[in-house]
Amino acid sequence: MEFLELIFGKIGDLTWGWSLIPILVIFGCFITIATGFVQIQFFGRMFRVLSNKNNTGDPNQISAREALLVSVGGRVGGGNIAGVAVAISLGGPGAVFWMWTIALVGMATSLVECSLAQLYKRKVGENTYRGGPATAIIHGLGREYRWLAVVYAICLIAAFGLGFNAFQGNTVAGAVQDSLGVDRLWTGLLLAAISGVIIFGGIHRIAKVADVVVPIMAVGYLLMAAVVILINVTSLPGVLYDIVANAFGLREAVGGGMGAAIAQGLRRGLFSNEAGLGSAPNVAATADVRHPISQGITQSFSVFIDTIIICTCTAFVILLGDVYVPGAEGIDGVALTQQSMVFHLGAWTQYFLTGAILLFAFSSIIYNYYLGENAMAVLTKNPMGILILRVAIIGIVFLGATAPGATAVFFFSDPMMGILALVNLLAIMMLFPVAMRLLRDFRTQLKAGVERPVLNPDDFTDLDIDREAWNVPAR
Repeated sequence: MEFLELIFGKIGDLTWGWSLIPILVIFGCFITIATGFVQIQFFGRMFRVLSNKNNTGDPNQISAREALLVSVGGRVGGGNIAGVAVAISLGGPGAVFWMWTIALVGMATSLVECSLAQLYKRKVGENTYRGGPATAIIHGLGREYRWLAVVYAICLIAAFGLGFNAFQGNTVAGAVQDSLGVDRLWTGLLLAAISGVIIFGGIHRIAKVADVVVPIMAVGYLLMAAVVILINVTSLPGVLYDIVANAFGLREAVGGGMGAAIAQGLRRGLFSNEAGLGSAPNVAATADVRHPISQGITQSFSVFIDTIIICTCTAFVILLGDVYVPGAEGIDGVALTQQSMVFHLGAWTQYFLTGAILLFAFSSIIYNYYLGENAMAVLTKNPMGILILRVAIIGIVFLGATAPGATAVFFFSDPMMGILALVNLLAIMMLFPVAMRLLRDFRTQLKAGVERPVLNPDDFTDLDIDREAWNVPAR
Protein backbone atom coordinates (compact mmCIF):
# COMPACT_ATOMS: atom_id res chain seq x y z
CA MET A 1 0.00 0.00 0.00
CA GLU A 2 2.82 2.40 0.83
CA PHE A 3 4.39 1.66 -2.56
CA LEU A 4 1.09 2.37 -4.35
CA GLU A 5 0.60 5.59 -2.41
CA LEU A 6 4.12 6.64 -3.41
CA ILE A 7 3.46 5.90 -7.11
CA PHE A 8 0.15 7.75 -7.18
CA GLY A 9 1.69 10.57 -5.19
CA LYS A 10 4.34 10.98 -7.89
CA ILE A 11 1.63 10.97 -10.57
CA GLY A 12 -0.21 13.66 -8.62
CA ASP A 13 2.97 15.73 -8.39
CA LEU A 14 3.58 15.42 -12.13
CA THR A 15 0.04 16.45 -13.03
CA TRP A 16 -1.51 18.77 -10.43
CA GLY A 17 1.87 19.60 -8.93
CA TRP A 18 3.36 21.63 -11.74
CA SER A 19 2.21 20.78 -15.26
CA LEU A 20 -1.58 20.59 -15.48
CA ILE A 21 -2.68 23.98 -14.17
CA PRO A 22 -0.29 25.98 -16.41
CA ILE A 23 -1.35 23.87 -19.40
CA LEU A 24 -5.05 24.46 -18.66
CA VAL A 25 -4.49 28.20 -18.30
CA ILE A 26 -2.33 28.55 -21.42
CA PHE A 27 -4.59 26.37 -23.54
CA GLY A 28 -7.69 28.20 -22.28
CA CYS A 29 -6.13 31.54 -23.26
CA PHE A 30 -5.19 30.13 -26.68
CA ILE A 31 -8.77 28.90 -27.31
CA THR A 32 -10.21 32.23 -26.16
CA ILE A 33 -8.04 34.18 -28.60
CA ALA A 34 -8.30 31.69 -31.49
CA THR A 35 -12.10 31.62 -31.28
CA GLY A 36 -12.39 35.39 -31.08
CA PHE A 37 -13.52 35.44 -27.43
CA VAL A 38 -16.40 33.11 -28.18
CA GLN A 39 -17.61 33.08 -24.55
CA ILE A 40 -18.25 36.82 -24.78
CA GLN A 41 -19.77 36.75 -28.27
CA PHE A 42 -22.37 34.13 -27.32
CA PHE A 43 -22.89 35.20 -23.70
CA GLY A 44 -26.42 36.46 -24.39
CA ARG A 45 -27.45 33.16 -25.98
CA MET A 46 -26.47 31.24 -22.85
CA PHE A 47 -29.43 32.54 -20.86
CA ARG A 48 -32.03 31.30 -23.34
CA VAL A 49 -31.67 27.69 -22.20
CA LEU A 50 -32.95 28.50 -18.68
CA SER A 51 -36.43 29.43 -19.90
CA ASN A 52 -36.65 26.56 -22.37
CA LYS A 53 -37.99 23.48 -20.58
CA ASN A 54 -37.58 21.17 -23.57
CA ASN A 55 -36.40 22.45 -26.94
CA THR A 56 -36.01 19.06 -28.58
CA GLY A 57 -39.54 18.66 -29.87
CA ASP A 58 -39.54 15.18 -28.31
CA PRO A 59 -40.49 14.85 -24.61
CA ASN A 60 -38.54 11.57 -24.43
CA GLN A 61 -35.27 13.22 -25.39
CA ILE A 62 -32.89 14.95 -22.99
CA SER A 63 -33.03 18.69 -23.58
CA ALA A 64 -30.14 21.15 -23.48
CA ARG A 65 -31.58 22.55 -20.23
CA GLU A 66 -31.64 19.11 -18.58
CA ALA A 67 -28.07 18.36 -19.69
CA LEU A 68 -27.05 21.77 -18.32
CA LEU A 69 -28.63 21.06 -14.94
CA VAL A 70 -27.01 17.61 -14.69
CA SER A 71 -23.65 19.30 -15.34
CA VAL A 72 -24.32 22.09 -12.85
CA GLY A 73 -25.46 19.50 -10.31
CA GLY A 74 -22.16 17.69 -10.74
CA ARG A 75 -19.96 20.76 -10.74
CA VAL A 76 -21.67 22.53 -7.86
CA GLY A 77 -20.69 20.96 -4.57
CA GLY A 78 -18.02 21.15 -1.93
CA GLY A 79 -15.83 23.28 -4.19
CA ASN A 80 -18.38 26.09 -4.06
CA ILE A 81 -18.80 26.05 -0.29
CA ALA A 82 -15.66 24.55 1.24
CA GLY A 83 -13.29 25.10 -1.71
CA VAL A 84 -13.84 28.85 -1.87
CA ALA A 85 -13.25 29.11 1.88
CA VAL A 86 -9.98 27.17 1.54
CA ALA A 87 -8.88 29.40 -1.35
CA ILE A 88 -9.49 32.54 0.72
CA SER A 89 -7.85 31.07 3.83
CA LEU A 90 -4.68 30.07 1.99
CA GLY A 91 -4.57 32.70 -0.77
CA GLY A 92 -6.36 35.69 0.72
CA PRO A 93 -9.24 37.65 -0.88
CA GLY A 94 -7.23 37.97 -4.10
CA ALA A 95 -7.78 34.27 -4.81
CA VAL A 96 -11.38 35.15 -5.70
CA PHE A 97 -10.20 37.37 -8.56
CA TRP A 98 -8.12 34.57 -10.05
CA MET A 99 -11.06 32.18 -9.68
CA TRP A 100 -13.07 34.62 -11.81
CA THR A 101 -10.25 34.81 -14.33
CA ILE A 102 -9.87 31.04 -14.76
CA ALA A 103 -13.64 30.68 -15.06
CA LEU A 104 -13.84 33.23 -17.90
CA VAL A 105 -11.01 31.46 -19.71
CA GLY A 106 -12.45 28.04 -18.90
CA MET A 107 -15.77 28.97 -20.49
CA ALA A 108 -14.08 28.86 -23.90
CA THR A 109 -12.38 25.53 -23.14
CA SER A 110 -15.67 24.04 -21.99
CA LEU A 111 -17.44 25.24 -25.13
CA VAL A 112 -14.90 23.52 -27.37
CA GLU A 113 -14.68 20.21 -25.50
CA CYS A 114 -18.47 19.91 -25.18
CA SER A 115 -19.09 20.84 -28.83
CA LEU A 116 -16.70 18.08 -29.94
CA ALA A 117 -18.47 15.61 -27.65
CA GLN A 118 -21.79 16.56 -29.25
CA LEU A 119 -20.44 16.24 -32.79
CA TYR A 120 -19.14 12.69 -32.33
CA LYS A 121 -22.01 11.39 -30.12
CA ARG A 122 -23.63 8.07 -31.09
CA LYS A 123 -27.31 7.17 -30.97
CA VAL A 124 -28.01 4.14 -28.75
CA GLY A 125 -31.60 2.97 -28.57
CA GLU A 126 -34.62 5.07 -29.42
CA ASN A 127 -34.13 8.17 -27.29
CA THR A 128 -30.57 8.06 -25.96
CA TYR A 129 -27.20 9.41 -27.06
CA ARG A 130 -23.76 8.59 -25.71
CA GLY A 131 -20.57 10.46 -26.21
CA GLY A 132 -17.69 12.29 -24.58
CA PRO A 133 -13.93 12.61 -24.97
CA ALA A 134 -13.45 8.83 -25.35
CA THR A 135 -15.96 8.66 -28.21
CA ALA A 136 -14.44 11.76 -29.80
CA ILE A 137 -10.99 10.14 -29.62
CA ILE A 138 -12.16 6.90 -31.28
CA HIS A 139 -14.24 8.52 -34.04
CA GLY A 140 -12.36 11.79 -34.36
CA LEU A 141 -8.74 10.67 -34.17
CA GLY A 142 -9.27 7.12 -35.48
CA ARG A 143 -9.34 3.54 -34.19
CA GLU A 144 -5.58 3.51 -33.80
CA TYR A 145 -6.07 5.88 -30.84
CA ARG A 146 -8.49 3.56 -29.06
CA TRP A 147 -5.82 2.84 -26.44
CA LEU A 148 -5.95 6.52 -25.48
CA ALA A 149 -9.73 6.29 -25.10
CA VAL A 150 -9.29 3.23 -22.87
CA VAL A 151 -6.83 5.11 -20.63
CA TYR A 152 -9.34 7.96 -20.41
CA ALA A 153 -12.24 5.60 -19.57
CA ILE A 154 -10.32 3.78 -16.82
CA CYS A 155 -9.28 7.08 -15.21
CA LEU A 156 -12.85 8.39 -15.40
CA ILE A 157 -14.26 5.35 -13.61
CA ALA A 158 -11.52 5.37 -10.98
CA ALA A 159 -11.63 9.11 -10.23
CA PHE A 160 -15.30 10.03 -10.55
CA GLY A 161 -17.26 6.78 -10.47
CA LEU A 162 -15.45 5.32 -7.45
CA GLY A 163 -13.16 7.74 -5.62
CA PHE A 164 -15.21 10.94 -5.66
CA ASN A 165 -18.44 9.09 -4.89
CA ALA A 166 -16.86 7.65 -1.75
CA PHE A 167 -15.85 11.17 -0.76
CA GLN A 168 -19.36 12.51 -1.44
CA GLY A 169 -20.91 9.74 0.66
CA ASN A 170 -18.49 10.58 3.46
CA THR A 171 -19.35 14.30 3.19
CA VAL A 172 -23.09 13.65 3.43
CA ALA A 173 -22.83 11.25 6.38
CA GLY A 174 -20.43 13.54 8.24
CA ALA A 175 -22.65 16.61 7.79
CA VAL A 176 -25.76 14.74 8.96
CA GLN A 177 -23.97 13.27 11.97
CA ASP A 178 -22.48 16.60 13.04
CA SER A 179 -25.66 18.68 12.71
CA LEU A 180 -28.47 16.17 13.34
CA GLY A 181 -26.74 13.41 15.32
CA VAL A 182 -27.82 10.65 12.92
CA ASP A 183 -25.52 7.62 12.86
CA ARG A 184 -23.49 7.16 9.68
CA LEU A 185 -24.94 3.67 9.15
CA TRP A 186 -28.50 4.95 8.63
CA THR A 187 -27.35 7.79 6.41
CA GLY A 188 -25.31 5.35 4.35
CA LEU A 189 -28.24 2.96 3.90
CA LEU A 190 -30.62 5.74 2.88
CA LEU A 191 -28.12 7.37 0.53
CA ALA A 192 -27.26 4.04 -1.12
CA ALA A 193 -30.95 3.17 -1.54
CA ILE A 194 -31.91 6.50 -3.12
CA SER A 195 -28.83 6.48 -5.34
CA GLY A 196 -29.68 2.95 -6.50
CA VAL A 197 -33.24 3.87 -7.50
CA ILE A 198 -32.00 6.78 -9.58
CA ILE A 199 -28.93 5.27 -11.24
CA PHE A 200 -30.78 2.11 -12.23
CA GLY A 201 -33.14 4.40 -14.13
CA GLY A 202 -30.28 5.54 -16.39
CA ILE A 203 -29.51 8.99 -17.75
CA HIS A 204 -33.16 9.86 -18.38
CA ARG A 205 -34.08 9.47 -14.70
CA ILE A 206 -30.87 11.24 -13.67
CA ALA A 207 -31.78 14.17 -15.94
CA LYS A 208 -35.32 14.38 -14.56
CA VAL A 209 -34.08 14.35 -10.95
CA ALA A 210 -31.46 17.02 -11.70
CA ASP A 211 -34.13 19.19 -13.37
CA VAL A 212 -35.90 19.35 -9.99
CA VAL A 213 -33.13 19.12 -7.39
CA VAL A 214 -30.50 21.44 -8.88
CA PRO A 215 -32.69 24.57 -9.24
CA ILE A 216 -34.00 24.11 -5.68
CA MET A 217 -30.59 23.79 -4.09
CA ALA A 218 -28.93 26.49 -6.22
CA VAL A 219 -31.72 29.08 -5.94
CA GLY A 220 -32.12 28.47 -2.19
CA TYR A 221 -28.41 28.99 -1.55
CA LEU A 222 -28.24 32.04 -3.85
CA LEU A 223 -31.26 33.68 -2.19
CA MET A 224 -29.67 33.31 1.24
CA ALA A 225 -26.38 34.74 -0.06
CA ALA A 226 -28.26 37.59 -1.74
CA VAL A 227 -29.84 38.54 1.60
CA VAL A 228 -26.36 38.67 3.15
CA ILE A 229 -25.09 40.88 0.35
CA LEU A 230 -28.08 43.26 0.58
CA ILE A 231 -27.69 43.59 4.35
CA ASN A 232 -24.01 44.52 3.88
CA VAL A 233 -24.27 46.35 0.55
CA THR A 234 -22.44 49.42 1.86
CA SER A 235 -19.42 47.26 2.66
CA LEU A 236 -19.35 45.64 -0.78
CA PRO A 237 -17.11 48.25 -2.51
CA GLY A 238 -14.48 47.73 0.18
CA VAL A 239 -14.59 43.96 -0.29
CA LEU A 240 -14.22 44.34 -4.06
CA TYR A 241 -11.22 46.61 -3.53
CA ASP A 242 -9.64 44.06 -1.17
CA ILE A 243 -10.12 41.31 -3.77
CA VAL A 244 -8.44 43.29 -6.56
CA ALA A 245 -5.71 44.79 -4.37
CA ASN A 246 -4.76 41.43 -2.91
CA ALA A 247 -4.87 39.78 -6.33
CA PHE A 248 -2.15 42.08 -7.64
CA GLY A 249 -0.04 42.28 -4.49
CA LEU A 250 -1.11 45.81 -3.52
CA ARG A 251 -2.25 44.50 -0.16
CA GLU A 252 -0.87 41.28 1.33
CA ALA A 253 -3.41 39.29 3.33
CA VAL A 254 -1.56 35.99 3.80
CA GLY A 255 1.95 34.63 3.52
CA GLY A 256 2.94 34.27 -0.11
CA GLY A 257 1.13 37.41 -1.20
CA MET A 258 0.19 37.63 -4.87
CA GLY A 259 1.72 34.23 -5.66
CA ALA A 260 -0.48 32.49 -3.08
CA ALA A 261 -3.55 34.31 -4.38
CA ILE A 262 -2.87 33.22 -7.97
CA ALA A 263 -2.02 29.62 -7.06
CA GLN A 264 -5.06 29.08 -4.82
CA GLY A 265 -7.46 30.93 -7.11
CA LEU A 266 -6.47 28.98 -10.22
CA ARG A 267 -6.34 25.61 -8.47
CA ARG A 268 -9.65 25.91 -6.63
CA GLY A 269 -11.33 27.47 -9.64
CA LEU A 270 -10.33 24.57 -11.89
CA PHE A 271 -11.41 21.99 -9.31
CA SER A 272 -14.76 23.72 -8.99
CA ASN A 273 -15.78 24.31 -12.62
CA GLU A 274 -13.94 21.31 -14.19
CA ALA A 275 -13.38 23.18 -17.48
CA GLY A 276 -10.92 21.18 -19.57
CA LEU A 277 -10.86 18.19 -17.22
CA GLY A 278 -12.97 16.04 -19.58
CA SER A 279 -15.89 15.23 -17.28
CA ALA A 280 -18.74 17.52 -18.38
CA PRO A 281 -18.55 16.56 -22.11
CA ASN A 282 -19.92 13.12 -21.20
CA VAL A 283 -23.18 14.73 -20.11
CA ALA A 284 -23.15 17.34 -22.87
CA ALA A 285 -23.27 14.56 -25.47
CA THR A 286 -26.59 13.23 -24.14
CA ALA A 287 -28.62 16.28 -25.19
CA ASP A 288 -30.67 16.43 -28.37
CA VAL A 289 -29.75 19.76 -29.98
CA ARG A 290 -29.70 21.20 -33.49
CA HIS A 291 -26.00 22.08 -33.62
CA PRO A 292 -22.98 20.99 -31.50
CA ILE A 293 -21.99 24.60 -30.81
CA SER A 294 -25.41 25.22 -29.25
CA GLN A 295 -24.68 22.65 -26.54
CA GLY A 296 -21.14 23.96 -26.20
CA ILE A 297 -22.59 27.40 -25.44
CA THR A 298 -24.97 25.87 -22.90
CA GLN A 299 -22.18 23.98 -21.11
CA SER A 300 -20.01 27.09 -21.13
CA PHE A 301 -22.82 28.72 -19.17
CA SER A 302 -22.54 26.03 -16.47
CA VAL A 303 -18.96 27.20 -15.80
CA PHE A 304 -20.30 30.74 -15.40
CA ILE A 305 -23.02 29.57 -12.98
CA ASP A 306 -20.59 27.48 -10.96
CA THR A 307 -17.76 29.95 -10.46
CA ILE A 308 -18.85 33.47 -11.36
CA ILE A 309 -22.22 33.22 -9.60
CA ILE A 310 -22.19 30.55 -6.85
CA CYS A 311 -18.52 30.75 -5.84
CA THR A 312 -18.73 34.55 -5.78
CA CYS A 313 -21.73 34.41 -3.45
CA THR A 314 -19.78 32.19 -1.06
CA ALA A 315 -16.80 34.56 -1.20
CA PHE A 316 -18.96 37.60 -0.39
CA VAL A 317 -20.61 35.79 2.53
CA ILE A 318 -17.14 35.12 3.99
CA LEU A 319 -15.52 38.48 3.23
CA LEU A 320 -18.48 40.60 4.35
CA GLY A 321 -18.40 39.05 7.82
CA ASP A 322 -16.02 39.20 10.79
CA VAL A 323 -15.37 35.46 11.12
CA TYR A 324 -12.61 35.46 8.51
CA VAL A 325 -9.38 36.98 9.77
CA PRO A 326 -6.58 37.19 7.13
CA GLY A 327 -3.68 34.96 8.05
CA ALA A 328 -5.45 33.42 11.06
CA GLU A 329 -5.43 29.64 11.56
CA GLY A 330 -7.90 27.25 13.11
CA ILE A 331 -10.99 27.75 10.96
CA ASP A 332 -11.27 27.07 7.26
CA GLY A 333 -13.17 24.96 4.75
CA VAL A 334 -16.91 24.47 5.18
CA ALA A 335 -16.73 25.58 8.84
CA LEU A 336 -15.63 29.06 7.73
CA THR A 337 -18.58 29.34 5.35
CA GLN A 338 -21.04 27.99 7.95
CA GLN A 339 -19.84 30.29 10.73
CA SER A 340 -19.85 33.28 8.37
CA MET A 341 -23.46 32.56 7.42
CA VAL A 342 -24.39 32.20 11.11
CA PHE A 343 -22.70 35.56 11.81
CA HIS A 344 -24.90 37.26 9.20
CA LEU A 345 -28.27 35.53 9.55
CA GLY A 346 -28.30 33.47 12.75
CA ALA A 347 -27.82 29.91 13.96
CA TRP A 348 -30.65 28.45 11.85
CA THR A 349 -28.54 28.88 8.72
CA GLN A 350 -26.17 26.08 9.70
CA TYR A 351 -29.05 23.62 9.26
CA PHE A 352 -30.00 25.14 5.93
CA LEU A 353 -26.39 24.94 4.81
CA THR A 354 -26.23 21.31 5.91
CA GLY A 355 -29.27 20.64 3.72
CA ALA A 356 -27.60 22.42 0.80
CA ILE A 357 -24.47 20.33 1.26
CA LEU A 358 -26.61 17.17 1.23
CA LEU A 359 -28.29 18.14 -2.04
CA PHE A 360 -25.02 19.28 -3.60
CA ALA A 361 -23.32 16.02 -2.67
CA PHE A 362 -26.26 13.90 -3.79
CA SER A 363 -26.44 15.57 -7.20
CA SER A 364 -22.69 14.99 -7.54
CA ILE A 365 -23.11 11.28 -6.75
CA ILE A 366 -25.59 10.69 -9.57
CA TYR A 367 -23.49 12.84 -11.90
CA ASN A 368 -20.34 10.90 -11.05
CA TYR A 369 -22.19 7.63 -11.59
CA TYR A 370 -23.20 8.61 -15.11
CA LEU A 371 -19.61 9.50 -15.95
CA GLY A 372 -18.60 6.00 -14.83
CA GLU A 373 -21.42 4.41 -16.85
CA ASN A 374 -20.38 6.29 -19.96
CA ALA A 375 -16.79 5.16 -19.50
CA MET A 376 -17.83 1.54 -18.98
CA ALA A 377 -19.72 1.64 -22.29
CA VAL A 378 -16.39 2.43 -23.96
CA LEU A 379 -14.62 -0.49 -22.30
CA THR A 380 -17.28 -3.14 -22.95
CA LYS A 381 -20.63 -3.55 -24.72
CA ASN A 382 -21.65 -6.33 -22.33
CA PRO A 383 -24.64 -5.13 -20.22
CA MET A 384 -23.15 -7.01 -17.28
CA GLY A 385 -20.41 -4.39 -17.12
CA ILE A 386 -22.94 -1.62 -16.42
CA LEU A 387 -24.70 -3.78 -13.83
CA ILE A 388 -21.43 -4.48 -12.00
CA LEU A 389 -20.58 -0.76 -12.06
CA ARG A 390 -23.98 0.20 -10.62
CA VAL A 391 -23.68 -2.28 -7.78
CA ALA A 392 -20.08 -1.22 -7.12
CA ILE A 393 -20.99 2.47 -6.94
CA ILE A 394 -23.92 1.85 -4.60
CA GLY A 395 -21.53 -0.14 -2.40
CA ILE A 396 -18.83 2.52 -2.58
CA VAL A 397 -21.28 5.25 -1.56
CA PHE A 398 -22.31 3.15 1.45
CA LEU A 399 -18.68 2.41 2.33
CA GLY A 400 -17.68 6.05 2.13
CA ALA A 401 -20.63 7.07 4.30
CA THR A 402 -20.22 4.47 7.03
CA ALA A 403 -16.45 4.33 7.50
CA PRO A 404 -14.94 7.76 8.33
CA GLY A 405 -11.42 6.53 7.59
CA ALA A 406 -12.24 4.41 4.57
CA THR A 407 -11.97 7.19 2.03
CA ALA A 408 -8.22 7.33 2.64
CA VAL A 409 -8.09 4.18 0.50
CA PHE A 410 -9.14 6.25 -2.52
CA PHE A 411 -5.89 8.17 -2.66
CA PHE A 412 -5.77 7.57 -6.42
CA SER A 413 -8.67 9.94 -7.29
CA ASP A 414 -6.74 13.17 -7.82
CA PRO A 415 -3.83 11.55 -9.74
CA MET A 416 -6.32 9.71 -11.97
CA MET A 417 -8.15 12.97 -12.64
CA GLY A 418 -4.81 14.54 -13.54
CA ILE A 419 -4.15 11.88 -16.19
CA LEU A 420 -7.76 12.21 -17.35
CA ALA A 421 -7.32 15.94 -17.90
CA LEU A 422 -4.04 15.54 -19.80
CA VAL A 423 -5.62 12.94 -22.14
CA ASN A 424 -8.62 15.22 -22.69
CA LEU A 425 -6.45 18.25 -23.46
CA LEU A 426 -4.36 16.22 -25.90
CA ALA A 427 -7.52 15.16 -27.73
CA ILE A 428 -8.85 18.74 -27.82
CA MET A 429 -5.56 20.00 -29.27
CA MET A 430 -5.62 17.37 -32.02
CA LEU A 431 -9.31 17.97 -32.81
CA PHE A 432 -9.21 21.76 -32.46
CA PRO A 433 -9.35 22.35 -36.25
CA VAL A 434 -12.64 20.41 -36.31
CA ALA A 435 -13.99 22.57 -33.48
CA MET A 436 -13.06 25.72 -35.41
CA ARG A 437 -14.82 24.32 -38.46
CA LEU A 438 -17.98 23.79 -36.39
CA LEU A 439 -17.73 27.32 -35.04
CA ARG A 440 -17.40 28.80 -38.55
CA ASP A 441 -20.47 26.84 -39.67
CA PHE A 442 -22.46 28.12 -36.69
CA ARG A 443 -21.41 31.73 -37.25
CA THR A 444 -22.09 31.54 -40.99
CA GLN A 445 -25.67 30.43 -40.35
CA LEU A 446 -26.18 33.21 -37.81
CA LYS A 447 -24.93 35.80 -40.32
CA ALA A 448 -27.34 34.37 -42.89
CA GLY A 449 -30.23 35.09 -40.53
CA VAL A 450 -30.75 31.57 -39.18
CA GLU A 451 -31.91 32.05 -35.59
CA ARG A 452 -31.25 28.44 -34.55
CA PRO A 453 -28.41 26.96 -36.65
CA VAL A 454 -28.69 23.31 -37.66
CA LEU A 455 -25.83 20.90 -38.35
CA ASN A 456 -26.12 19.39 -41.82
CA PRO A 457 -24.19 16.09 -41.85
CA ASP A 458 -23.76 16.45 -45.63
CA ASP A 459 -21.34 19.29 -44.92
CA PHE A 460 -19.17 17.00 -42.78
CA THR A 461 -19.03 13.80 -44.84
CA ASP A 462 -15.27 13.52 -44.27
CA LEU A 463 -15.83 13.07 -40.54
CA ASP A 464 -16.90 9.88 -38.77
CA ILE A 465 -20.14 11.22 -37.28
CA ASP A 466 -23.34 9.28 -36.61
CA ARG A 467 -25.85 10.46 -39.21
CA GLU A 468 -28.73 9.06 -37.16
CA ALA A 469 -27.79 11.43 -34.37
CA TRP A 470 -27.92 14.34 -36.82
CA ASN A 471 -31.00 13.45 -38.82
CA VAL A 472 -31.89 16.85 -40.28
CA PRO A 473 -35.27 15.89 -41.83
CA ALA A 474 -36.46 14.63 -38.42
CA ARG A 475 -36.06 18.15 -37.09
